[in-house]
Amino acid sequence: MWPDDPAHRGHLEGVRGGVPEASRPRRPGPHALRLRRRDLLIFPTSGTAHIFDAPIPTAAAKRRIGYLPEHPAYHEFLTGAEALRLFAELAGVPRSERRRRCDELLGLVGLSAAADRQIKKYSKGMQQRLGIAQALVGDPAFVVLDEPMSGLDPVGRKEMRDLILELKRRGKTVFFSTHILPDVETLCDRVGVIIGGKLRDVGTLADLLSARVRSVEATFSGPAAQGPFAGAVPIALEGGRATWAFSDEASADEAVRAVVAAGGRVAALAAHRETLEDFFLRRLELPPDPAAAAPVRRAG
Repeated sequence: MWPDDPAHRGHLEGVRGGVPEASRPRRPGPHALRLRRRDLLIFPTSGTAHIFDAPIPTAAAKRRIGYLPEHPAYHEFLTGAEALRLFAELAGVPRSERRRRCDELLGLVGLSAAADRQIKKYSKGMQQRLGIAQALVGDPAFVVLDEPMSGLDPVGRKEMRDLILELKRRGKTVFFSTHILPDVETLCDRVGVIIGGKLRDVGTLADLLSARVRSVEATFSGPAAQGPFAGAVPIALEGGRATWAFSDEASADEAVRAVVAAGGRVAALAAHRETLEDFFLRRLELPPDPAAAAPVRRAG
């Protein structure tokens, strides 16, 4: 999938049966070309690529791939069932198996009740789920999803996340690109970060993210809850409760001891470690918003 450059080789090795992800800034570029290269929509001028040991472009590689583009387009006068049977025929599914496989996939993506409805009456989320069924109709081992959460409401995003996890449980390798980084942390076994058209980092979240506690957030009530505390800034002051952001664990521990000694109560305590968004911004050499800049909210 990359030119013959040692820095670009082997970035997708060892991802069978999992959910790797390519995270990138939200703009078109070489990454989109690589997805199309992988899915045989464009052809190389140099370099080599393989899908499960099958070189591309070959028919053997095509049979192993299922693909959902970011903006799937359908013949909207067809029903969902009619469109999926058409895709099954194009994918070479034997006639004797088409109806059973299409019915099974429509059930998997939650469209059985809407199978006989015209696609033009489908919501964005329903069209994305039909696209997932289309990608699976040839029973591929490798499923590529380009921005699968794009344009979905919270319910649609949850349905898409559940579908991706179900594909993982079924032993499929799922590769998807996205700029919605919390979804990556929820779903992915391995992550690749592409910046400026180059793969900057690849690995598990545990490999990439720092385990160091970046800040501690504590909510106190009762005596001494209003502070002040060394190494802390107030986040919310409401009645007898106060929430503070501490720059390190030692400062938070000292404040907890002071509040408890004064007869107060610790209502909540949470340590915040580096998120994938923090990591991504750090790799972009853009500082994340500091916790100290958070405005103080007062009841009122």
